[in-house]
Amino acid sequence: MSKQTKKPLEQELEQEEVLEEETVETEAAEETAAEEPAEEASDDLASLQKALEEEQNRYLRLMAEYDNFRKRSAREKDGIYTDAKADTFTSLLPVLDNFDRAFENEDASPEDFRKGIEMTRDQVLAVFEKAGVEAYGEAGEPFDPNIHNAVSHIEDPEQGENVLAQVFQKGYKLGDKVLRHAMVVVAN
Repeated sequence: MSKQTKKPLEQELEQEEVLEEETVETEAAEETAAEEPAEEASDDLASLQKALEEEQNRYLRLMAEYDNFRKRSAREKDGIYTDAKADTFTSLLPVLDNFDRAFENEDASPEDFRKGIEMTRDQVLAVFEKAGVEAYGEAGEPFDPNIHNAVSHIEDPEQGENVLAQVFQKGYKLGDKVLRHAMVVVAN
């Protein structure tokens, strides 16, 4: 072969070698590039799983904390109710003591007995007042169907319209809550 034909052949071989090297490099780069996203994806997956685990743990702690709060609130509510009952009955014990003393004293005169009953009644009213319970329902007051229970009506020209003519039982309320409606007779 001549030198001239040899040169293009050598050039062609060199080009083929360069192409092969480039192809090998490209394939290696592609493999490396394919491995990088897979590694990144596995890293992302691991971090997402860790974040999910942390959120699940926070959720479980929150649920346990709420359950404890609910139980504690129920215990406190029961305790408040029990304490309120205890306070009420504790304040009524002196009244009961006075009734016991009255029954033990057989030698009391009717006047002394009446005076003892009045004092005991005043003591009960003081307990009611301290608790915020107030009595209502006096003759002459206007009739209110929300707090009075009318058991009958009478015609009385001396009294106004819808006025309490007679009170059979006083009513009692605690704040706005009616404990017992007053049993009354309404005029006109």
